[in-house]
Amino acid sequence: MQLLKWIFGAKPELSDDQAQRLARWQALPEVDLRSPIDASRYVVVDVETSGLNVNKDRLIAIGAVAVVNGKIATGDSLEIVLLQQRVSNKENILIHGIGGTAQSEGVPPIDALLTFLEYLGRDPLVAFHVEFDQTMIGRAIRQYLGFKLKHPWADLAYVAPALHPELARRCRSLDHWMTHFGIGNYARHSALADAVATAELLLALRQKLELRQASSFQGLRDMERERRRLTHPI
Repeated sequence: MQLLKWIFGAKPELSDDQAQRLARWQALPEVDLRSPIDASRYVVVDVETSGLNVNKDRLIAIGAVAVVNGKIATGDSLEIVLLQQRVSNKENILIHGIGGTAQSEGVPPIDALLTFLEYLGRDPLVAFHVEFDQTMIGRAIRQYLGFKLKHPWADLAYVAPALHPELARRCRSLDHWMTHFGIGNYARHSALADAVATAELLLALRQKLELRQASSFQGLRDMERERRRLTHPI
C-alpha cells in the first residue's frame, strides 16, 4: 500500500500532532533577506547520505548550526540521524561514521524532518555546494511530508570565489578554502562538524562582503549569481 501511495504521488499520512507541527511551521512569517548579517539568523547545513546519487541514495543525517547576528551560535545547533530501514554499506559508514546501530535506531523520518523545519524556522539556509544538500533534504521532505520545500539558499562554493577570484583556480573544495583561511574541523565528514566549518568560512568571507556592500543574505545570493554567470555563461 505504501509503495502504491509513493508511485501515485499521494501525500504521506501524518498524525494529528505531526500535521499540527507542520501547520505551525508553514504559518511562520517570512524573514527579510536584506537585513544585515549583524541582525539576522542564518542556518548553515550539511548532510550525510548513503551515497552521492541524488536520485536513489538516502538522507541519513542533517547537521546544522546557526549564525546569529554575525556570530556562530554553537548552542543553536542541530544534529539528527534519520531512522534507516536499510543500513548503508560499510564503505559508506567509514566516510561519515554513522554506524548501523545509530542508523537503525534513528529518529523516524517524519519526526526528524519536522524537527529540522522547527529548528530552521523561516531563516535562510547556507551550504557549500548547495545542489546536493538541497536536493537530498528536498526529496526527503517531499517523500515524508508531502510538499516541495521552497526556501532561500546561498552557496558558498560560488560566493567564496566571487569574492576571491584570485583563489578560484586552486580553491575548489571546502577543504581547500578551510586550508586557506586556517579553519579547523574536529570531525571531517560529520554533518554538524562540516556545517560548523562552513559557518566559519562564511565569517571568513565577511570582510570582503562588507567591502562589496553585500553583507546580507541577499548580498550572498547576488555574489553567487555573479559567479554563476561567470562560470556558466548562457
